[in-house]
Amino acid sequence: MVDVGQKPVTRRTAIARGVIIMQRQTLAVIKSGNVPKGEVLAVARVAAILAAKRCGELIPLCHGLNLDSVQVDFDFPKPRPKQNRQPLTITATASISAKTGVEMEALLAVSMAALTIYDMCKAIDKTMVIDLIQKTGGQHSNA
Repeated sequence: MVDVGQKPVTRRTAIARGVIIMQRQTLAVIKSGNVPKGEVLAVARVAAILAAKRCGELIPLCHGLNLDSVQVDFDFPKPRPKQNRQPLTITATASISAKTGVEMEALLAVSMAALTIYDMCKAIDKTMVIDLIQKTGGQHSNA
């Protein structure tokens, strides 16, 4: 691990975004809440937050952090005309006042949310694709 002992405590925020692309019907079933395994987005949000909180245990050289907040949001972009495959965007925002950044926590949260959605929907859609599309933040500012 990197020694951050001499660094100042600052306010840090990181935002990660990912997308899971699925069949139009799968997205409709998720929105309706009728997926056989349960409420997909609620379970994915909890899984994402738990993963962010345990990042230091799951990624070998990450510092264990006491996060101030983790927010996970889902967005259903405007349907693509005449296309059977539709995206579901996942955004995770992690914040902390600490000596090290929180980008890995945000990235892990998005990854876990996408994997949870995949797991809960794989019986109805085996064609889903997960893609990490963006990470911002990780820079610190004086708090």
